[in-house]
Amino acid sequence: MKLTPQDVYALLVKEDKILEINGQIKFFLGNVNIVVRQKDVVGNIMQEWVQGWLSQKGVEYAVSPNTQMPPDFFLNPQDRQTGLLEVKAFNRNASPGFDIADFRMYADEIVHKPYMLDVDYLIFGYEMSDDGIVTIRDVWLKKVWQITRRMKKWPINLQVKDNVVHKIRPAVWYSKSPRDFNIFENLEDFISAIEETVHQNPDTRNRAGQWLNDFTDNYEKHYGVKLDIPRWRNIADKYIVEKKKS
Repeated sequence: MKLTPQDVYALLVKEDKILEINGQIKFFLGNVNIVVRQKDVVGNIMQEWVQGWLSQKGVEYAVSPNTQMPPDFFLNPQDRQTGLLEVKAFNRNASPGFDIADFRMYADEIVHKPYMLDVDYLIFGYEMSDDGIVTIRDVWLKKVWQITRRMKKWPINLQVKDNVVHKIRPAVWYSKSPRDFNIFENLEDFISAIEETVHQNPDTRNRAGQWLNDFTDNYEKHYGVKLDIPRWRNIADKYIVEKKKS
């Protein structure tokens, strides 16, 4: 059976009612078995659980051989440019702690494979009780720009160590509480932030002059659409909450 990411989401939530069931993680070694109570373990296991669920449902899929980049699954194995599904999970009682992708690899990837921007992120927000009972509190299906934002010193939220850019990090996209930075409104603004980060990051600055032209040319070749990408300096302020309100 062939399903789209939207079909997978609907089947999980509406038919299998994943928000209404409980789970538990057990580990067996020799004659000792335990119930796992470490919350951070759940996030890693959910991808394997989704693969088992897809197999049990008879859904067509292929596992991506590249574990460093999205997607995790190709739901259209014959094409592999559509039906792209990435699985993420995080403790719902904390902020999302997962990585979206290595920045440098991602900036390269979307230039040569612009369809990677069409990856659907299937995100589970879970809770674990003191007894190790796992419940799924929320499930989302999002595009990358719907779960990302800027930060104070960079146009996109990043993991930066010793002034070296590493991973793209998610925003708290689901919160109604006051926040400093807004979620990106659309694909074009997200790409604008990526381009500016390519320029701002010393490790990628040598490619900044041609990066956007290469991206928009390849995007047009693939989709037949010429994107109009704004300059970051023209849109940066609308993603700062205080300046937007003032």
